[in-house]
Amino acid sequence: MQAENLNDLRAFVAVARERSFTRAAAQLGLSRSALSHAMTALEARLGVRLLTRTTRSVSTTEAGMRLLDTLSPMLSELDAELASLRSRRDQPVGTVRITADDHAITHILWPRLRPLLRDHPGIRIELSADYALTDIAAHRFDAGVRIGNRVDKDMIAVRIAPDLRMAVVASPECLAGGPPPAAPQDLAGRPCINLRLPTHGGLYAWDFEKEGRAYTVRVDGQAVFNNTFLMLRAALDGVGFAYVPFDLARPHIEQGRLIPVLEGWWPLFPGYHLYYANRRQLAPALALVIETLRWREDRPGPVAGSRR
Repeated sequence: MQAENLNDLRAFVAVARERSFTRAAAQLGLSRSALSHAMTALEARLGVRLLTRTTRSVSTTEAGMRLLDTLSPMLSELDAELASLRSRRDQPVGTVRITADDHAITHILWPRLRPLLRDHPGIRIELSADYALTDIAAHRFDAGVRIGNRVDKDMIAVRIAPDLRMAVVASPECLAGGPPPAAPQDLAGRPCINLRLPTHGGLYAWDFEKEGRAYTVRVDGQAVFNNTFLMLRAALDGVGFAYVPFDLARPHIEQGRLIPVLEGWWPLFPGYHLYYANRRQLAPALALVIETLRWREDRPGPVAGSRR
């Protein structure tokens, strides 16, 4: 069975209510002849007369009245729902899914997004902790977080944190057995805490920088984690040297539980960036999340860290 034309049904309701082709045509923005032709075609398709026409007026037949009684509430409900959708078009509603590492979620994303949830009950935030170089399109994420120099060129990147500093730290117990390392290569043979990356399953190599020159060192040790906070915990427990975001280690350094090592070699990376696909029009909820996270110089907060 062929579906009926909704515009013709709306036109019929207008004619039946106005009892005039002229007034209904003006209301619909059509010519009187076009409207009359559309009604004749509708009656032909349905196989029943809906309207009784005279030179002075138009009235509904019994079949036309039945159709009018059925269509009127249905079209009113449809129009109300469409109006509701239009009114919500610019309102931030819906779910925003973001992939980021645990440190970014804990220190950057959640502290800023928590008030947004309170102020906008129509928004839902899903944060997925992951160290992989996630393809946000393939995994249906709205956005991801990486350090600035690791964002794909076909993505739009928005800075959400200042430049980050990575630090090497160890507990006083770990350093009690001898002098601290004076250069990155001195970490060879020392107990170090490694990070296992999900991408290719490899261990993260520690990056260093001094006087404009970059150095990369692969370390070894008894403990391997895939989580920043567990690495920090192991360092506090005296298991070995750890390479962690400085802002994460700073409170423990200030309280003497950890000792900074190789400070002159600590690298500075571009800060966290939120990245998302280049779209002509962003969903209002995602646009609001982006503006909420966007970094400003006057925004207080710790220096972020990442290994992505």
